[in-house]
Amino acid sequence: MSYPFDLTELARQIKRWGQELGFQQVGICDTDLAAHEPTLQAWLDRQYHGEMAWMARHGMLRARPHELLPGTLRVISVRMNYLPAKAAFASTLKNPSLGYVSRYALGRDYHKVLRNRLKQLGERIRDACGEVNFRPFVDSAPIMERPLAAKAGIGWVGKHSLILNREAGSWFFLGELLIDLPLPVDAPQAEQCGRCVACITTCPTGAIVEPYTLDARRCISYLTIELEGEIPEALRPLIGNRIYGCDDCQLICPWNRFSQLTDEPDFSPRAVLHAPKLVELFGWNEATFLRVTEGSAIRRIGHVRWSRNIAVALGNAPYQDEIVLALRRRLGELPLLDVHIHWALERQMARREAAAVAVQSAQQTRLVRAIEKGLTRDA
Repeated sequence: MSYPFDLTELARQIKRWGQELGFQQVGICDTDLAAHEPTLQAWLDRQYHGEMAWMARHGMLRARPHELLPGTLRVISVRMNYLPAKAAFASTLKNPSLGYVSRYALGRDYHKVLRNRLKQLGERIRDACGEVNFRPFVDSAPIMERPLAAKAGIGWVGKHSLILNREAGSWFFLGELLIDLPLPVDAPQAEQCGRCVACITTCPTGAIVEPYTLDARRCISYLTIELEGEIPEALRPLIGNRIYGCDDCQLICPWNRFSQLTDEPDFSPRAVLHAPKLVELFGWNEATFLRVTEGSAIRRIGHVRWSRNIAVALGNAPYQDEIVLALRRRLGELPLLDVHIHWALERQMARREAAAVAVQSAQQTRLVRAIEKGLTRDA
């Protein structure tokens, strides 16, 4: 089929438009992901998707983007940086009285931001080319965005299963625009993780069970965001003060030395979510939660799961009277929350008892030393 425009020049123009719309990179690939279907099926067979039933329900559709929009010939893959300045990773994670929110969720919901920009990109293409069918996706349909991004040259799939870029690390969002134009495709990047296994060894819960394979059932992001019921008791102590998501595998990655800060105002952190005090967060009622998280990706987990996550973090914090009081005040609200509150209270009481024993032991040691010192003088 012939077109009244140059497809190669159009591809260049699309990349310029993408940058004008705030994307740091735009790549183009075909829709063939057949090589990924066996890996996807094996992952599902191992039940690594946990309670995310929609992943199994859609099956191999995830590897067939052309079935999502009949007539699709190409996927335009984009990335947008989200890392804020002064992210305060270490100072928040090392302070157990504070709650850690994954840095992608500190600002406005990225789904809305990227989807709107992708729609604008599609409209620019349509204005330039006439009748063109397109459809934007941002975590909104069964589509394997990471293999597509790798195929489009955005980066390579790291051993933590995230996309890595040698100039930008991994602190970026991905989005796709399916389109029915046979645009020239980009070359993929070579995999450059080498022998590094830092992401595997640093994962708090051992969720990266082998290179490029994540058991979501152990992943803190899954446990605090996707899991609707009780967090397995054995994993609760490993969560620490992470109340929404986890960034550890990205923090340790050497390629993130080259990560780029975002200049997108929508991704500026909301002060109330940036290194917040756990006790204060646990005091929010549902109305406060909905008000503060309006327009945020956090809102979709709801007030109950948000409170569940904070209760676990409070159980991992050093003993404080105000923590115990805060936990007891919310007993009896809901059975799911009570399970985690009781666990947290038991942990707090155990720490108080251990602290009392430690104080008593120290006092006895000082007394013995004083007596010994006095006997020495008498001699």
